[in-house]
Amino acid sequence: MYDIIIVGAGPAGLTAAIYALRGNKKVLVLEEKTYGGQILNATNIENYPGIKEISGFDYATTLYNQVLDFGGEIKYESVLSISNTKEVETSSNKYQAKAIIIANGVERKTLGLPREQELVGKGISYCATCDGNFFKGKDVAVVGGGNTALEDALYLSNIANKVYLIHRRDTFRGEEHYVSQLRNKSNVEFILNTNITKLNGEVLDSIELDNGNIINVNGLFIAIGQTPNNKRFENVVELTEDGYIKTIDGVHTSTKGIYAAGDTKEKDLRQLTTAVADGSIAATCAIKDNN
Repeated sequence: MYDIIIVGAGPAGLTAAIYALRGNKKVLVLEEKTYGGQILNATNIENYPGIKEISGFDYATTLYNQVLDFGGEIKYESVLSISNTKEVETSSNKYQAKAIIIANGVERKTLGLPREQELVGKGISYCATCDGNFFKGKDVAVVGGGNTALEDALYLSNIANKVYLIHRRDTFRGEEHYVSQLRNKSNVEFILNTNITKLNGEVLDSIELDNGNIINVNGLFIAIGQTPNNKRFENVVELTEDGYIKTIDGVHTSTKGIYAAGDTKEKDLRQLTTAVADGSIAATCAIKDNN
């Protein structure tokens, strides 16, 4: 029997573990891949308050070691299901807890191009607000047609020299007022009905399109959506149409004793700062509710 089981060892999950352990709780963190989550892909983090610059790997490793130093237990097992009685079934075992924090993050959709993952941190990014400042005065491209892509292009238009907005269709799914703002930007160019077919350079220096054109860019921001992996929890927590976990007040789910933190839940801003905030709040609520 654990006091708190945390699903996911990203920033939200590890922060929750630190707070729970400091609350003198017996904690188990379950992670199916590796600790750190998506922040591991960040070459440099420069927007975290109080830390001028740190690599994603160093930041995640510091969190991981903090959990271990406080006596936390981390196991690498895939969580298959959670029951109403707070039993967690994994690929290897079954565990019981008084409270559960789901902090399993999301999977960002990729273009599926050769060398795409190799170039993450070398020109390719999935987060404009995280990495945009590295491309100040340079030429970049954004691919996608939803609000995230439009917002990313607007954000980058104030930083980059030139922004190419590439979309596979002739119309955007995002809100029209974003599109109108982008049309009024002199350094933004729309490239519609077009797909990216190739990535060039040891560090990204150009992209090739299915119309045969080659565009010289230093950065490519991929904003084609995210996929939460929460269907396995739908029997115990309420989900949105897109599969994110609904919360009552930010961390409490529809089932008493089960909490959500980080990108896995419905929220407006998915950043490192909001992930660690979610983790600390979820752990504090779990401690308070189960004392």
